[in-house]
Amino acid sequence: MKLAWILWLASVLPPQAADSLCLSTTVYLEARDQSARGQQAVAEVALRRQDSGLWGKSMCEVVTARSQFAPSLVPAGTRLGNIEAWSQAVGIALESERNWALPPGQRKEIVPGASHFMAHDIATPSWRNAYQVATIGDHTFLKVQSLKPRNRG
Repeated sequence: MKLAWILWLASVLPPQAADSLCLSTTVYLEARDQSARGQQAVAEVALRRQDSGLWGKSMCEVVTARSQFAPSLVPAGTRLGNIEAWSQAVGIALESERNWALPPGQRKEIVPGASHFMAHDIATPSWRNAYQVATIGDHTFLKVQSLKPRNRG
């Protein structure tokens, strides 16, 4: 399946299903070659950003925000062809969503406070010298800014 088709499908699905699809796609594109822990950490950063509301209200808005995650960086014709990796990404995204739905003190956080991550071999962002939370596989997770959950009231 192509990225463009997945993003179109997300635009017609109910919001919760669309968010799960967008998170799964991001985990796949960003970390399919990483360990389960590395994939969970990528999902956690996206979920933390969604909570903040700074990059959008929905997961799909967050992961397609300009130049933030792979869905906005790779060509729309990119094929997501590794079925085994896709299945794992979906499972990790769904489990990450369940974990993130817990009250903050009960969540299992892999990269506490991380608001960004980078893959060393493809990125040298201006914020790369921020506080390093963890390195998992070839991704470094950083706390570039403190993200607070938006007021949903």
